[in-house]
Amino acid sequence: MNDANELGQFIPLHYHYAMLYDNARIESFRTAINLVVKPGAKVLELGSGTGVLSFFAAEKADKVYSVELNPELVEKSRRFLSLNRNGEKVEVIHADAFEYVPPEPVDAVICEMLHVGLLREKQLAVIDAFKSRYRQRFESAPLPVFIPAATIQAVQPVQHDFVFEEFYAPIILFQYPYNIDPRTKELGDPVIYHQVLYDKQFGLSCQWSGTLAIITEGNFNALRIATKNILAVVPGGSQAEQSSISWHNQYLVQPLEQELPVHPGQKIAVSWNYNAGDLLSAFQPLVTTCPL
Repeated sequence: MNDANELGQFIPLHYHYAMLYDNARIESFRTAINLVVKPGAKVLELGSGTGVLSFFAAEKADKVYSVELNPELVEKSRRFLSLNRNGEKVEVIHADAFEYVPPEPVDAVICEMLHVGLLREKQLAVIDAFKSRYRQRFESAPLPVFIPAATIQAVQPVQHDFVFEEFYAPIILFQYPYNIDPRTKELGDPVIYHQVLYDKQFGLSCQWSGTLAIITEGNFNALRIATKNILAVVPGGSQAEQSSISWHNQYLVQPLEQELPVHPGQKIAVSWNYNAGDLLSAFQPLVTTCPL
C-alpha cells in the first residue's frame, strides 16, 4: 500500500461518518472553535474530511480555507457545505496538507489528524511542515493559533480480558474513553510520557523509558495508552483559574507478549521507541519487572 493511501492521509468516507456520530468530539471541537475564532477571522483547516470543523469556523470567520487530499471527500464536503449556512465562506481545496500554503495570513489553523498514541495519522508532521512553509511565505506574520493547542499522552498498566466466547485472542484494541469497559482492570495510575504544544518547536519522536507503579493486585497483561487533546485554553483571572476544552482519542489497549502477576508496590520498567505517524505495528513496548 502506498503511504499516501494509509489511514491518516487518505481516510475513507465511512470513517468520517463514524466521527460525525461521536458527540464528544463534535461538541468539544465546536466549543473550542467558537472560543478561538473571532468575528472576521481567516481560518485554515488541514485535512478537513467532511468539512464539519470548517463549518463551525465559518460561523464567525469571514473566510475558511478547507484543504483535503481525498477527492471523494472533496466532492462530498463541497456538497455538504453547500447545504449548510455560511457554506459560501468555505473554499474546499483539493491539495496535500503537507504542501499547501494559504494565499494570505490566517488567524487560526484547525488540524485534526489525530490517532491514539499519535500513531498512523500525520498530525505532528503536517503541523511541523506547515509552520516551516508559513514562516517562509509570511515572514512578518505571527503564527496562527492552533486547534488543538496541545496533546498529552499517558500510559497505564492494566489487566484486560482477551477471551471472547472461550476464544483467547490477545489482540490490540480500542476503547471509547467516556465509558467504563468491564473487561479492563486498572492496575496503576496513568503516567504522562509525551506532551506537545503545537505553537512551540517539537520533534516527531514519541520515545519513552520509565516505570509504572502497581497499586492493585492482578495479572499485568496489557498497556493502555490515552491521548488527550487540549483543543483550547479558556482564559481565567489567573493561571490557576484557567481551564481547557479537551477531547480524548479512543484508548489503545496493547497486549503484552507475556502476562505478569503483580502486587501493590511493585515497579514495572517500560520503554518504546516510535515516531508520530508510524503504523500501529511500530508500537512495540519492552516490559520488565524492577528488582525489589
